[in-house]
Amino acid sequence: MIAVGQSTSGEDLLNAVTDKDVDAAQIQALLSRGADIDARDEAGRTALLIATHGNRIEAARALIEAGADVNAKDRINDSPYLYAGARGHLEILTMTLAHGADLRSTNRYGGTALIPASERGHVDTVRVLIEAGVDVDHVNNLGWTALLEAIILSDGAERHQRIVGLLVKAGADINFADRDGVKPLQHARSRGYREIEATLVAAGAM
Repeated sequence: MIAVGQSTSGEDLLNAVTDKDVDAAQIQALLSRGADIDARDEAGRTALLIATHGNRIEAARALIEAGADVNAKDRINDSPYLYAGARGHLEILTMTLAHGADLRSTNRYGGTALIPASERGHVDTVRVLIEAGVDVDHVNNLGWTALLEAIILSDGAERHQRIVGLLVKAGADINFADRDGVKPLQHARSRGYREIEATLVAAGAM
């Protein structure tokens, strides 16, 4: 335990946020004693990214309000914003959006936060990212958009049906084909995703 008035380091802060029971007061105390808020561990992660990994909301709040960089990437191109979006950590995501999240930033696959959120079925996260203004037609390194991933990498169940509906409503290109020339409607039909197929057909997909 750090004594009152004792100086501290970025390593102390990084270690603290790994504790699921860490609270805002402890983080604020470490920062007031000189801990570097943007210090990084061996993986290039900041304290905020570590807190985001654990979905430690109050720790993330304390760090963000103290000025932690919500766009600071680690060695595999994850940032607090991108990771929160990909994992559906909605409260932390919302905080990053309110504190300068770079909507155009991309992960190691060249995708925006919206693409993995769509793939993984995080309905509310997809809604928030669309409302924030993330490009619904961004194409990642695989040649896929959020709409394509919501079909190709899903099981076609209700949450992905809803996500496809959100993307279509937001103006996603329903006829954008993958690198093999296969369009969203063809992918939905080949997988037997009838509800998604119906949504695409109603929107004019070919």
